[in-house]
Amino acid sequence: MKPGTRLKSAACDTEVMVIRTAGGTIECGGAPMAEAKPAEAAALSPDHSNGSLMGKRYVDADNTYELLCVKPGKGSLSVDGVALVTKDAKPLPASD
Repeated sequence: MKPGTRLKSAACDTEVMVIRTAGGTIECGGAPMAEAKPAEAAALSPDHSNGSLMGKRYVDADNTYELLCVKPGKGSLSVDGVALVTKDAKPLPASD
């Protein structure tokens, strides 16, 4: 998988664009994401149902993965079962 790849959730409506990846399994709602939406939806895991927000970037603790959410959904994003968190915006310099 390379940067720019769009992935779709098998468990909800979430879609993301890969910004940075290291080769693990990107998941949403507890199910692996793929480039094509499956014919049959996977069950949404209660442990991974915090939702995803459009326009937000999601990263792991080491900043090896970065995903941009392009369509929101009920599932939360994770890599190999480890939850991703929203990336904080960089503070602007003071104009004093």
